Amino acid sequence: MWKIVVGFIAFAALAMFVIIKAGDKADMGGEKHGADAVHAPEPAASTPAAPAASAPASAASAP
Repeated sequence: MWKIVVGFIAFAALAMFVIIKAGDKADMGGEKHGADAVHAPEPAASTPAAPAASAPASAASAP
């Protein structure tokens, strides 16, 4: 029984430490949907297939 109490105290102390260190940056709201969701912008789409297709052709014609 005492192990449960010690475990609870340790977990509570760890949780309080994390919450205090996070400060106002902790978002405890759960999953976001719709307009509240913040998404990182996607990187600009480049065409990696075109340079890859031209590289073997130039390598084959070089010798």
